[in-house]
Amino acid sequence: MKTIGVAGLGNMGRGMALSLQRGGFTVAGFDPSPAAADNMARENVQIFASVAALAAAVDVLILSLPTSDVVEAVVFGTEGILAGARPGLLVVDTSTADPASTRKVAAALAEKSIRFVDAPVSGGPKGAATGTMTMVLGGSAEDVAAVTPVLEAMSAKRVHVGPVGAGHVTKLLNNLMCGAHLIVAGEAARIAAEAGLDPRQIFEGINAGSGRSGITQANYPTWIFNDAFDSGFTMKLMRKDLRLAMGLVSELGTAAPLASEVGRLWAASAPVVADDADFNRIVQFTGK
Repeated sequence: MKTIGVAGLGNMGRGMALSLQRGGFTVAGFDPSPAAADNMARENVQIFASVAALAAAVDVLILSLPTSDVVEAVVFGTEGILAGARPGLLVVDTSTADPASTRKVAAALAEKSIRFVDAPVSGGPKGAATGTMTMVLGGSAEDVAAVTPVLEAMSAKRVHVGPVGAGHVTKLLNNLMCGAHLIVAGEAARIAAEAGLDPRQIFEGINAGSGRSGITQANYPTWIFNDAFDSGFTMKLMRKDLRLAMGLVSELGTAAPLASEVGRLWAASAPVVADDADFNRIVQFTGK
């Protein structure tokens, strides 16, 4: 597997493409945005005129796309993967997507002997550019093993969590818990301040105890306490992920009252915290 395609050359896709180049792979790409495509052409990435043409020319095709609807369009469209891919192509979807859509896409590709691994990522644009992302992988053990040398160039940690779709379920649950932790940490910081205490010091104590989380240990010192709010991940994207998580809860009929309240609060914040704001801004939402 020496020639790797990347469909979607935005902040994440661009970083992945550059990391793959550093890993010794020949990289080709496609993006409907001329500016994004031109930027990558200047990095010696061969640009194709369509996803179909790209899929026909590569051994592995990485998808870096914003939503399941876009993934389906890229797969099923007249100039999409199914229109051009050769049997044996291995498609890796790094988006955060609807697991039901993922299984639909994987089944359609399998009918054409095209392999599929869902591999949603964490780490943001910086992680993509430095090859330090974390990936949770859904797919057969054989397909995951086959694509691991490629993924090693893009990520620092990979966890195979189950069959196709399991990666996207895991990512939705991760972001649901992240969304919950942001809300409760924001409330804890406000309670500490109202008690006349310094939330920074209080969080030092919490981080030494069982209440700590990635939010209190990483997000608060990196983006919140310093008012930076520049993680590169927006409220719009997190709201999308929470909607998908709520859809999964509804589809399964699982009793999840706290998760449902987290989903409601993120949706209710829309009139107060803009879509283009950093997702950590949710800590400032009081529910009013």
